[in-house]
Amino acid sequence: MSSADALPAFPLKGKLAIVTGASRGIGFGIAYELARRGADLCVTYVSDRSKSTIAELQDKIRKLPNSPSVTALQVNLSTLNAAQEVIAHLKGQRKGDLTIDILVNNAGVEANGRVGDLTVEDYNTVFDLNVRGVFLMTQAVVPFLPPKGRIINISSIGARAKFGNVSLYIASKAAVEGFTRSWAADLGENGTTVNAVAPGPVPSDMLNRFPAEMIEGQKQATPVEKRLGSVEEIANIVAWLASPEASWVTGQTISASGGVRNVLVGILHSR
Repeated sequence: MSSADALPAFPLKGKLAIVTGASRGIGFGIAYELARRGADLCVTYVSDRSKSTIAELQDKIRKLPNSPSVTALQVNLSTLNAAQEVIAHLKGQRKGDLTIDILVNNAGVEANGRVGDLTVEDYNTVFDLNVRGVFLMTQAVVPFLPPKGRIINISSIGARAKFGNVSLYIASKAAVEGFTRSWAADLGENGTTVNAVAPGPVPSDMLNRFPAEMIEGQKQATPVEKRLGSVEEIANIVAWLASPEASWVTGQTISASGGVRNVLVGILHSR
């Protein structure tokens, strides 16, 4: 490759990305990686407990050499008006017409329990955020997507696996993958792509609460080096899908799991 053909140092420079649920784990890593590649960021979080980690993320992003901007909004995306709150926030922050180049629907929640023990409240908790929240956030962003926009939904390997005691979470992620395929058909005419990333387990506070023997069993079921994944590995895949290099990939769910076999029990990665 000649110097003239070299990839730009900041391939996402000039782009605005929204990352929901960015206060920890995979969401934190995705937001940072997009900024590291040049994008300006709008990140959302829901809990007062997350304010310190969001401040840490903003400080980390602002110290990058490409000087991306980053704004944060505390908002509950499981509510009906939340997506419009994000749009109103961005309109207030940015001058001129609003363009949103990249949307990463990452915010999600889990509810554990056997099917006979789950309640309607559990169903609403999971589906109002993981499914309706993704739908409303995407619907709110679409009018501001330019040609060749990028929508990336975060799913889970659980969407296609036989995990017990997490049926609501699994069903919600299967719905997200269905959205992904259909929206790719809806929005592709102007070069916009819609994809999903399904992470396997990565180190997190949640993972630390599981028995050591379960984690070890999971490692042994993973073909790539018998190990867990990392936040950075997931973030790199999302950032690639957000880039011009992924212009011919749409309607896909990429399993970012080291090839782990579908024999695991539990949802062991963190949003």
